[in-house]
This record gives sequence, C-alpha cells and structure tokens, in this order.
Amino acid sequence: MEITITAIGPDNVGLADPIIHSVTTLGANIAEIQMYDHDEAAIFAMLCRIHVDDAKWPVIDRNMKEIADRTGLSIRVWSPSLRAAKPRLAICTTFLDHVPKAVLQAIETGQLKAEAAVIIGNRRKCEPLAERYGVPFEFIGNPDGSANDERMVELLDQYQVDYVLLARYMRIVPPDLCWKYAGGRIINLHHGLLPGFKGLRPYHDAYQVRMLTFGATCHFIVPELDAGNQIIYQSTFTVSPGSKLEDIIRRGQEQNEPHCMVEGVRRVLDREVQLHFHRVIARKP
Repeated sequence: MEITITAIGPDNVGLADPIIHSVTTLGANIAEIQMYDHDEAAIFAMLCRIHVDDAKWPVIDRNMKEIADRTGLSIRVWSPSLRAAKPRLAICTTFLDHVPKAVLQAIETGQLKAEAAVIIGNRRKCEPLAERYGVPFEFIGNPDGSANDERMVELLDQYQVDYVLLARYMRIVPPDLCWKYAGGRIINLHHGLLPGFKGLRPYHDAYQVRMLTFGATCHFIVPELDAGNQIIYQSTFTVSPGSKLEDIIRRGQEQNEPHCMVEGVRRVLDREVQLHFHRVIARKP
C-alpha cells in the first residue's frame, strides 16, 4: 500500500523524527521524503511517501494523529489505494465553466472513473453548473474576489477529497495549502503552453509574437516551484495566419482546454503517471 504523509507547522527541532521513526518501526519502506525549513516564516514542511502492508494503515493513521497533537503540526495521511476505483474530486472554479463542465461530463460518461465530491468557487458563476449535475457547491469568495484559503482547506477535508482540480481557478494557491495536499494531489489547467507562455494572458502573449500554434497544459501543482517537469499532458491547435485573437481564445476555451484537462486527469486517475520528487514519471504497472 502506498501512503503519503504531509506535515506542516511552526518550525522547531525534531519534528521529522517521530514521523520517520513511527513508519519505519512498522516496517514501511520510504520511497520519497522531502523536508523544508522556511527560516524567515519559521515554517516546517515535510512530505513522506511510503510503501507498507495494507493492514498497517489504521495504525499509521492513528499514530500520525497522536504526533500531530503532540507537535502542533498539521498532518494528513492519504493513500490513492483507499478509493482507487472511484477517487473523490474537488473541482475549483472562478468564472469560466467550459473546463469544469467537461470534467463533470467525463465523469458522467465514465471517461473519468471518479466522483465529483464538491465544486468550490471564489465566484458564483459555476453554481448553476453544480446544481445541474447535482454536486454540492461551496462559495469561498471574499467581497474583493479573493479566496478564503483556510475555508478551502476545511472543505477539502470535510468532503474527504482525494484530488484537487484547479479547473480555470484564477487564484494563486498558497504554499501551505500546496504542502497539505502535496505528492501529486493538486492538478491545474493552464491555458497556455508551458514553459513558454506563463502568466495570466498566455493567448495574448503567444499572439503578440505571431505564434500559429496555441495550447494548454495540465500539470501538477507543487510548492514554490513553477510548472516544468510537473507537466502531465499538453494539447495544441494550429490557426491560420491572420486569425483573430478572439476566435483563437474561443476555440481554446471551448475545445482545447476541456480536452487537455480531462485527458490529464484521466492519466492521473488511471495511475499511468505519478509525481516523484517533483517530476512526472510513468507509473510501473
């Protein structure tokens, strides 16, 4: 059984030791471990991915809760094996509904073997879409359009989410939230080809340099790193010289972006790829 343990909290000495000692005492093999000390913010963050006998899951889960109580760390224990047949997804949105709609349709048709547990929005634009598909909608927006990140964490835990899909969610996810669901659990759709066209206006940037090929990128979100080796899937389309920018954006939003997100998520859910030390690798059968 593969288990991912994440821990984040106020920095102090000896925070990693009880976690590592606990899992190795139970005979776990450590496949990946990462630790970061943010000196300026006095924050400690850790990810530990292990392989252990299935029967040890309850013990590890209980032990981590005890360590969290003792150290003050926010610890999460997760395994892709628990709901492997039907992982629970949180679909995070802002304005555009093309991508979240495509994900919901893919779930409905069986293309994505998953359950839409909740739709979370910092705007209410996609609330009717949630109602149409019978999925709970949770609003986390502040009056200025920013997101209540602490409320998002509460909801992800409340709905027992396995994977977080940023389906044209136009807010930056803070590093501490990324750490809490690290290890390949946050999947983003960027409406441009990475690493060439980052930022908020990749269509405009590509158009400005007279590109004739446009695209989208589905990638894992990792703390403090830009998408690079975290790319899961990219899809492109070609336009004719002289094409209008608005036509290119419309084609990208309505056709290419939804396809890119669905195919990228499918590869993760079907366990074809996984994130290992911030790199996407093919998963062994």
